[in-house]
Amino acid sequence: MSWLEAERTELAAERILDAAGELFVERGVDKPGMDEVARAAGCSRATLYRYFENRQALIHAFAHREARLITKQVAEATTDVSDPRRRVVEAVISCLAAVRERPHLAAWYAGDSTLLREVLHDSPIIRGSAESYLASGAADPDLADWVLRIILSFLISPGDDVEAERRQLERFLVMPPSS
Repeated sequence: MSWLEAERTELAAERILDAAGELFVERGVDKPGMDEVARAAGCSRATLYRYFENRQALIHAFAHREARLITKQVAEATTDVSDPRRRVVEAVISCLAAVRERPHLAAWYAGDSTLLREVLHDSPIIRGSAESYLASGAADPDLADWVLRIILSFLISPGDDVEAERRQLERFLVMPPSS
């Protein structure tokens, strides 16, 4: 495959993911089927399946694209935080802000959709991002899962404001150093 073909392939996949994102805003994450996504993207169903083998692959690709963008934003927001215990709080606060500022992600945590929980549980990209910000410095899948659940909890049921969320995170997530 030439570099031009690879670039066109990437652009086509991005266009499909953009169309899926618009449908998620309009109809929720659980509703749009592959036919509807293909129509919204302006491609045939066969073309859609060339890029995404099934609906689950499409949903995971969409979530991973957004996770990469959010992870980059969180990394930029936490570069000056040297204390690893504070860094995890700032990472969670930054992650919440990044998700909340993307209206096309609201459908993922609003209502009764379980897809976000499934993606959070199954995604090595999202889990790896969570593990990279943990204060312990060691990869701990249980701790990463707990942090992701905290983020989901704040998305579903936000605090009164960012400072109230920060206070809760500092109280229950940042543990004093062990003696």
